[in-house]
Amino acid sequence: MRLWVGVTDKDWFDFLAKLSPDEVNFWQPSGNREFRVLQPGELFLFKLHAPLNFIVGGGTFVRYSKLPASLAWDAFGAKNGVESITRLRERVRRYRRDSADLDPVIGCNVLVEPFFLPREQWIRVPASWAPNIVQGKTYDTETDDGRALLAAVRAVLRPVVEDQPVASPSDQPRYGAEYLTRSRLGQGAFRVLVTESYQKRCAVTGEKTLPVLEAAHIKPFAEDGPHQVSNGILLRSDLHKLFDLGYVTVTPELKLEVSSRLREEWHNGREYYAYHGKELAFRPQAAADLPARAFLEWHNERRFRT
Repeated sequence: MRLWVGVTDKDWFDFLAKLSPDEVNFWQPSGNREFRVLQPGELFLFKLHAPLNFIVGGGTFVRYSKLPASLAWDAFGAKNGVESITRLRERVRRYRRDSADLDPVIGCNVLVEPFFLPREQWIRVPASWAPNIVQGKTYDTETDDGRALLAAVRAVLRPVVEDQPVASPSDQPRYGAEYLTRSRLGQGAFRVLVTESYQKRCAVTGEKTLPVLEAAHIKPFAEDGPHQVSNGILLRSDLHKLFDLGYVTVTPELKLEVSSRLREEWHNGREYYAYHGKELAFRPQAAADLPARAFLEWHNERRFRT
């Protein structure tokens, strides 16, 4: 198992520690470099800038994605560690030369189950941590430092009931695709995972203008639909609205169906009827990420306007 210790600002940490979110975006000011160190389900830890050489929290890694700052804000809001989109852009410009870019692309490390340690539980970095490290360092639990670091994290996270330690979630092996299919994702993680699973293309039209693409729940979250990729589909914003209102649906055979009521009620819809009966143009490559039949049947039966 690998651990990543990423360097961050204390104000980012303090802001989120007060918020106690269910997920966070550990963003990087540049989206040029892919983050390929961790698998989904491995630990991503937070270290403060020197001279505060301590690990102060962390979270479970879900996915890396390159997104415009505006979409990162739409997905995570204050869970980016700032109070507004204006503040997020200011923070990005502090680290970048292209300060005139109104919507810079940033690297987003999506983390769930974040934890923020009180001062008395901060963990000193391993002796192998070099003072010149700027972004972060990987530790492997096959090494002494990696094992000791994981043990230290588990020690502060593990609750104690009647003096008997209870296994924390991080004690359970759960990596890669298996983790994503059974983890409790937040709204932001859901949006990023659906967007990436559909290769940033509208499932129906193939549109790839990212600002107009939205991750739609097949069964709404408000009606107990989970934040799972198999309960999502990436749609152009107008198709998302029609999908939510039941004027279009996707059949269990992954074909678009357009309700006759679209024409009857709005005397239009020619563009949408052109897709009627056609298979989805883009779909996830991983079988586990395909729209689940149970959710599609729910939408067909409960939401679609016949």
